Formats: sequence, C-alpha cells, structure tokens
Amino acid sequence: MPSNHRPIQRLIEATTSLWRDRLSRHLIRYTSHLSLLTLFLLLTSLGNFNPQALRPVGEPPPAENPGSTFLPRRMSLSSETGYLTKEALPFTIIPQRPRREVITYVVQPGDVVTSIAQKFGLRPETIQWSNSQLYPYPDLLYIGEELFILPLNGVYHKVETGDTLESIAEEYEVEPSAILESEYNDIVDPEALAVGQMLIVPGGSKPYVAQVVYAGAPPPGAAQGSGNFMWPVSGVITQGYWGGHRAIDIGAPCGTPIYASDSGYVTTVGWLGGYGNRILLSHGNGWESLYAHFSQILVRPGTSVQRGALIGRVGTTGHSTGCHLHFEIRQYGTKRNPFGLLP
Repeated sequence: MPSNHRPIQRLIEATTSLWRDRLSRHLIRYTSHLSLLTLFLLLTSLGNFNPQALRPVGEPPPAENPGSTFLPRRMSLSSETGYLTKEALPFTIIPQRPRREVITYVVQPGDVVTSIAQKFGLRPETIQWSNSQLYPYPDLLYIGEELFILPLNGVYHKVETGDTLESIAEEYEVEPSAILESEYNDIVDPEALAVGQMLIVPGGSKPYVAQVVYAGAPPPGAAQGSGNFMWPVSGVITQGYWGGHRAIDIGAPCGTPIYASDSGYVTTVGWLGGYGNRILLSHGNGWESLYAHFSQILVRPGTSVQRGALIGRVGTTGHSTGCHLHFEIRQYGTKRNPFGLLP
C-alpha cells in the first residue's frame, strides 16, 4: 500500500473500532432491559406476584399498611446464589373425617344400588340392607325415592317387640358388643331396647334369600334350548352381578330390540311389581331366562321362540331409574351369574 494511504487506513480502522464499541455497549444495555422486562412479565403471569416479595431469603416482609393489600410471598432472591427461588406455600392438611350420622339420599335418574354405594364408599349390600324395600329386591328403585345411607358398612335395624341386643346380634352374625359399643347408637338401657328405635349394626349382614319360580309344562312342539346363551340386547352394563343383585342390567335407549337369549317357550308375560313388564322363558332343559322393564312385549304365553327371536323392546317400567333391561338366567330355579354363561 502507498505510504500516503496509510493515514487514511488508520483513520478508517479507528472509526470502525469506535462504532463497534458503542454498538456493543448499546446492545448489552438493551439486552439487559429486555431480560428484565421478560422476567417481570413472567412473574406477573404466575399470579399473586408482588414486587415487594423479591427480597433476600430470611429478610422479614415489610410491615403491612392499614388499608393496603399485601400479596402473599411467592418468590425470593437467594443471597447465596443470586437466583430467584419459588418458596413453599404453607397450608394445613385437613384429614377427611368419617360421617357420624345416617343421612338420606334421593334417588336420581340412572341410579342403581351399586352406583349409589360407590358415591358413599360403601358396599352395595349395605344400601340394600339399610332399606327394607330393597331386600331382597335391589332393583326396586324409583326416581325421588329416599334411601338411608349409613356412615359405615353394616345393617340398619328397626327394633321390634321382643328384640334384644343378643337376638339382633345373632340375626346379623355379630357380637352384641359391636352394637352396644358403637358410637353411632344411643342405647340407654341394653336390657330394654325402645321399640321403633333404629340401630346401626356395624359389620352385620343379612342372608341371601333365594327366589324360587316354577315353569309349567312345555307346550307341544316347543323349541328346546341349547344352553348356548347370547346377549339379549345391545347396550352398556349399568349394574353387574353381586350378592344382592343376582342379575345384570344393560342400559340402552327405550325402544331398543330385545331378543330371546336361547330357544324355548314363553311361560309368563305381564306386570310383576318392581320388574314392570317382564317375560319369563323356559328353555326346556332346566334353564330359564327372565327379562324385565319392557316398554313393549311382542310375545304371548305359550309362544315358542328361537334363539335370537325378537320378544320386545327396552323400557323403564316398574321400579326403574332409566331405560334398561334387567336380565336373569336361572338353572332349576337358582339364579346364575350371566357373565359366566354369555359370550
């Protein structure tokens, strides 16, 4: 490079260095401001943020001024690391206390004994044994009905003439002390129970009472069952088979077709208390199937039906809280679990 150009080159280099230094300082300043703004927006988005809460750990909060609002501390600046840290929020753990009294529950649409029991953490048998109208028929529910709900599993017993502490305990297979010492019972004189008094029997149980039915002689040419059962309706299981409910409930829209689960003949048709409109089929081999709560029945007594034949439509007649089919399978009069017999 010619010597007369060197001063110009040095001037250009000095000017470039000066502007580079100035630009660097401005970038650092603006970046710092942007970081602080970002941090502020982040903290305020967390909710309940108070700029006064940003203080070294261990420093007491500023005194509260009357008429002003001081937000709870959420963040603090560590004097050791210099980093913001989220502080633990003090709170009190309130243990769930057991109920100490019997309450009443109003049956809602779609309720079944098992769903009600689940709401209160009880066994379904406790709901059944605490309400005499459900024993031994747990399906006898209707919307608006009031049920007793115990605070624990057991039996709710109404004292009758002649009852003693010992006889009640023997009936429900518990020790008399379980009733006498229960905090839920107010027994003034164990030797003279008050007639009409309601007692909780903790851990008590009632025996299952089998309901026996008899089919008449099959009509000539009646179809014979194969023992190979099919699902009688398409839907959702709303209540399964358990100690107090020896059947299954299948929820489906009212009007849904119901089919014969196996071949046989119709022995009984019509209204039966809580079952509402029901059909009983005999399959001619010791097996029977019962279908309840029909909105429409399409067969008559003595009708021979084949497996899969249309016999009626889903309804909510009788004691029912929604459209469904109550389905039972019986062997020589004894109810069997349909889940072990259906595909």
